[in-house]
Amino acid sequence: MAAALALICSAVVCGHLGFDFLWMPLHRCTGELCSSGFIGNASVSECLLCHTPRPPLNRQEQPTMLPRRHFLQSLAATTAVAGLAGSRMLAHAHEGHDHDHAPFKISLAEWSLHRTLRDDSVGITNLDFPKVAKEQFGIDAIEYVNQFFKDKARDEKYLTDLKGRCSDNGVKSLLIMVDGEGRLGDPNKEARAKAVENHHQWVDAAKFLGCHSIRVNAASGGSYLEQIEYAADGLSQLSEYAAKQDINVIVENHGGLSSNGAWLAVVMERVGMDNCGTLPDFGNFFISRGKNADEFDRYHGVQALMPYAKAVSAKTHDFDEEGNEKNTDYFKMMKIVTDFGYNGYVGIEYEGGGFSEAEGIKASKKLLERVRDEMAKA
Repeated sequence: MAAALALICSAVVCGHLGFDFLWMPLHRCTGELCSSGFIGNASVSECLLCHTPRPPLNRQEQPTMLPRRHFLQSLAATTAVAGLAGSRMLAHAHEGHDHDHAPFKISLAEWSLHRTLRDDSVGITNLDFPKVAKEQFGIDAIEYVNQFFKDKARDEKYLTDLKGRCSDNGVKSLLIMVDGEGRLGDPNKEARAKAVENHHQWVDAAKFLGCHSIRVNAASGGSYLEQIEYAADGLSQLSEYAAKQDINVIVENHGGLSSNGAWLAVVMERVGMDNCGTLPDFGNFFISRGKNADEFDRYHGVQALMPYAKAVSAKTHDFDEEGNEKNTDYFKMMKIVTDFGYNGYVGIEYEGGGFSEAEGIKASKKLLERVRDEMAKA
């Protein structure tokens, strides 16, 4: 089974255009799929990480083809030309977006204030988030983190208060980032089902607050291929529940194999549901950390995930004297994002330690505004 799937992934070819759009070579030594499997196009000759040569393309013995709709999505990820995308990609590109003349809009992820919210001496809670976002930072769209109202998912009085504060401040609730509710890709079927059930309350809360999505994690265990199946199963179950409430389930690259853009793109194809997508994070592409850290190329990663994106996370850590993010070329990254037809919200998620959280948010916003202004001129 693994060998057959590897063959399909390693040589899917369009007979007319000649692109091998999703190449996942096997490592020479282990036989596992290469962790940098998403490669740009037919001109690339080897894996980005382990340098396994690309297998020759045999057009006389073509493997099983993905549906044309999915081929166009992946081709768009390869070429960054949104006009080539299929219906599913276009649906994702426009999900919940207000179409105006700006290349994109700016929102604030609550995690940017995680130290402030955890500091009891400051006296700011999740209920204050809408007002803080609007009054302190001039941002009118927010992304919650469930950790800051963990026991309130079913508290209608609390949620009504929060919703009212958003209305009072002219702030839109976009999504809830959900952590700590179990592994949606748990290898154990019962544990996986329990994790799905645990997430139901956040789907309900998101619907109540007027959000379009909940952000989840695709944590799993097992081999590369096994984790694809486990994660796809859990996400499919949850997405079926969420679809009944017109809520999206979006997966962030957030550690483990989910930080491998190729792996997560395959999971999305495996799920194949319009309300299951991604939240590409510019900085979360470390598959493993430590002495032998394994990092997926962030630009290739975002490119792989944008066909399924329903939100985007602008991760920032450190800035240079010109106000540019030291780890990510924001002009290059936002070009990738907008080339897919995405003009929705890009959420500031400052995680650095060089500035206070407030200063980091302001620096991030200033950078995004500068990028947006330059893009608007083009």
